[in-house]
Amino acid sequence: MASIHPTALVDPKAELATDVQVGAYAIIGPNVCIDEGSSIGPHAVVEGHTRIGRRNRIFQFASIGAPPQDKKYRNEPTRLEIGDDNTIREFVTINCGTTQDREVTKIGNDNWIMAYVHVAHDCVIGDHGIFANSTNIAGHVEIGDWVILGGFTGVHQFCKIGSHAMTGVGSVVLHDIPPYVMASGNTAKAHGINSEGLRRRGFSQVDINTLRRAYKTLYKSGLTLDQARSQLAVAAQGDDDSARHVRLLSTFLQTVTRGIVR
Repeated sequence: MASIHPTALVDPKAELATDVQVGAYAIIGPNVCIDEGSSIGPHAVVEGHTRIGRRNRIFQFASIGAPPQDKKYRNEPTRLEIGDDNTIREFVTINCGTTQDREVTKIGNDNWIMAYVHVAHDCVIGDHGIFANSTNIAGHVEIGDWVILGGFTGVHQFCKIGSHAMTGVGSVVLHDIPPYVMASGNTAKAHGINSEGLRRRGFSQVDINTLRRAYKTLYKSGLTLDQARSQLAVAAQGDDDSARHVRLLSTFLQTVTRGIVR
């Protein structure tokens, strides 16, 4: 049976795995499903049509699954889906989706979401991300795997941030950030590839050098975005790891709608 503090308010219709822990004064709504090994801290609120996977740690005062901060929202039964092994720290807010988009906000697996982070409606966040304190992610944003957002980063709605990208503290992101790219500033500009992060994730020096050349094609060659796309599409051909990494970059650039950080 779940371990529920006597002061917590858990709706009888909520579905909690037998080993879920719920702290003092926490509130769990009727349409919430929480899988095995997860814990909900004191005073946290989990509401809406929210599904939380396995082994998540949600700390005190977090607000999970609340209605979106969207004036068009009319209490439709939109959803929030959180994967496995995420750490969600104090005062984090994550809203459910809207009918104007995909109707669901999604958080992947093994993300480290620090205090005061806000994830707005209809966002899709991948795996293994780190989102530092007071990062604000507006609605409809897509974020890939292994992304690091520095503290006080602000991401404009509908932006895309590719896998392995990184922002510096206080960055204001108004355009898409391609995979592997480091960006910082207000407004954020590109400052090379995230080579140290790639090394820590096991990328070989050959792969990193290949991505540096791809970065130069995109940012240092004087090519237009369309011309750079064409060159990178050629470089992405092949079955080796380096070509596969460039292919991730090339594929991302085909989806850009807001332009990329420069």
